[in-house]
Amino acid sequence: MNLPFDVPVDPDAAQAQQWIIAELAKAQYRPAQPTWFDRLSAAFWDWLKSLTAGIGGPFQGPILAIAALVVLAVVVVAFLIFGVPRLGRRSTVTGALFGVGDERDAAAMRRAANDAAAREDWALAIEEMFRSIARGLAERTILTTSPGTTAREFSARAGALFPSLAAALASTAAVFDEVRYLDGPGTEAAYRRAAELEAELRSVRSPLAPAGGGG
Repeated sequence: MNLPFDVPVDPDAAQAQQWIIAELAKAQYRPAQPTWFDRLSAAFWDWLKSLTAGIGGPFQGPILAIAALVVLAVVVVAFLIFGVPRLGRRSTVTGALFGVGDERDAAAMRRAANDAAAREDWALAIEEMFRSIARGLAERTILTTSPGTTAREFSARAGALFPSLAAALASTAAVFDEVRYLDGPGTEAAYRRAAELEAELRSVRSPLAPAGGGG
């Protein structure tokens, strides 16, 4: 301990207490302090003990064990019903999409579609907008695709999740295949329909969200 004097001193009780507090606040003593998990565990067990504060003898231990099991059961049931809690509504998704490696997010694909539409490159605009639809659902953890997933497979799975949009999804997937694989020129009308579908899917509530949650 580094004292504020270079010669022996005889501090009073208050001053000695201040020196001890200052010394223990140093970094080398912090690992010995309880972690957040230690504090949480202690608080949990204190709460359990408070439930049996008026009960003594051999019954207190079993009651604490039963209470702990009840809490654990509630946690397990909540996990089975609601799944893993989501810390964020969106996730980062990259990789191949409909046979092409693509590291962009849905917003970037949507901008590319709009840029292509501004140049009246309707085929590219339709391709990019359909990719934005797929990447957007993946980012919202609603529907993911594998590298081998086709546009029609994706539209069928998405249509099962959004029945009211199933026909529009199937139609847009067919147009995507036409411009992507059959060198179809695409049309402005087809692009507009794809853009409207993308906007509607982006705003619609997730079918996987708990009741009362947002999409």
